[in-house]
Amino acid sequence: MWLFIAFLAVPLIEISLFIQIGGLIGLGWTLVTVIVTAIIGTWLVRTQGMIALSQLRTSFVDARDPTEPLAHGAMILFSGALLLTPGFFTDGIGFLLLIPAIRSSVYRFIRARIEVQAFSTQETQRHEPPGDVIDADYIEIDTPPKNPGKPSGWTKH
Repeated sequence: MWLFIAFLAVPLIEISLFIQIGGLIGLGWTLVTVIVTAIIGTWLVRTQGMIALSQLRTSFVDARDPTEPLAHGAMILFSGALLLTPGFFTDGIGFLLLIPAIRSSVYRFIRARIEVQAFSTQETQRHEPPGDVIDADYIEIDTPPKNPGKPSGWTKH
């Protein structure tokens, strides 16, 4: 039901904002504003995305819970989609999601409502199938090729 309301409300809000802002600054400046916000938003999404990716890598290296950097990355991706959608309302939400403090607040809000069942950073141990174990010593021997001027037969010349 909420999704239906969002799909109904967002276009109505966008249309009314286009009419209001277009009446104040004119059609040309309205279109320029929409294009400029898309360009700035794309640049900001790229830089914020690189930061989130770096934090995700760090969490993997440090064997920490990667859910927060993953959530930030998802919100940045959603923000990029909103910023590329023409409109003032979607641009406003998109720019808000690019602010790290806002993303952290959204993450805490969502995390308080989701219960994680299990998380483990332990590596699983591989068990060899039962069978015979062969223990051996070996010596590497360098052997010269039999026909140094001719191909080995494994390649076509």
